[in-house]
Amino acid sequence: MGQRQLKASDGFTFGAYQALPAGTPKGGVVIIQEIFGVNHHIRAVADSYAKAGYAALAPQIFDRAERNVELGYTDQDEFQKGIKLAFQDLKIPQTLLDLQAAIETAAVHGKVGIVGYCFGGLLTWLSACELQGVAAASAYYGGGIAKEATRKAKCPVIMHFGERDTHIPLKDVETINKAQPDVEIFIYPADHGFNCDERGSYDATSAALAKERTLAFFGKHLV
Repeated sequence: MGQRQLKASDGFTFGAYQALPAGTPKGGVVIIQEIFGVNHHIRAVADSYAKAGYAALAPQIFDRAERNVELGYTDQDEFQKGIKLAFQDLKIPQTLLDLQAAIETAAVHGKVGIVGYCFGGLLTWLSACELQGVAAASAYYGGGIAKEATRKAKCPVIMHFGERDTHIPLKDVETINKAQPDVEIFIYPADHGFNCDERGSYDATSAALAKERTLAFFGKHLV
């Protein structure tokens, strides 16, 4: 477990948190952050995938705007900063370059899966559609996916949404479902951010089931 540096194809260098399993990795998993950066929670997610046998890598995609961003979940100013970083300061084409570099780095351990949360859920979908070397993708409550629903994925994809999520209404989920009949969509009795045990919206039962489904999905496709 620890920090490492990655380099994108345009020469930009950025940080990432890496967690490795005790034995030979089953494959690589790239974890894409929320709007809160590669913080304590995202590092814990990476550690959990390493514990499940994967070489986990969480790229610091905010580094192009501000390096080493770590935000919490309760301070409104930090929330607004995360929104600004994600949706104003970042340029998606550059972000995808960084994610491609992370995928290529993780690929030394075998096939690569991507899992992302919130803003990272949207980037997971874009990565599955635009990038090379992704064997499977699991997107959690990705806001904005409905607006990108006509894209075509290059790999198998599953998605997870909360039925009480006011940020992503169920009509948006239905839009995705109609546009992507091959994408398996799971809906949980939960709110936005239900996977994060540091948020008030955390739902342990839904989080455990979504993780179980994601691990089974990766177990099928990262072989």
